[in-house]
Amino acid sequence: MNPSLPRLDGAVETTSTADPSTDTPSTGSFPFPVTGEHPDTAQRVQDLVDVIEVIQPVIAADGGSLDVLALDVETGVVRLQLSGACGSCAVSAATLNGGVNRILRDRLSWITDVIGDVQESDVDGYGGWTPKHS
Repeated sequence: MNPSLPRLDGAVETTSTADPSTDTPSTGSFPFPVTGEHPDTAQRVQDLVDVIEVIQPVIAADGGSLDVLALDVETGVVRLQLSGACGSCAVSAATLNGGVNRILRDRLSWITDVIGDVQESDVDGYGGWTPKHS
């Protein structure tokens, strides 16, 4: 993961202050780079964060992490990265394409494309595809 980008593994950190009365990120205070213009930008970002927070514990249970690298709110393109134990997992591409992509598109109708990347790693995971005993 790029160290300058926040991870979405529980609490959402913003790059600037949000409106504390609503807990909704204000324009320009998003937890990842956002491009494009849309009247519902803040809501789209929050909706994406909410869905990622549902998916993240499942990925973390196998020793991995799911990070949003960028979002274009105008075109609906989301760029994601799997890291940690996911980098050494044989099914990480299937997790991105068949799992995360499907969930995001099902729950957020405005998402048009999910571009996934897997950060290579030699970290062993805890899932069924990584041998637990030598």
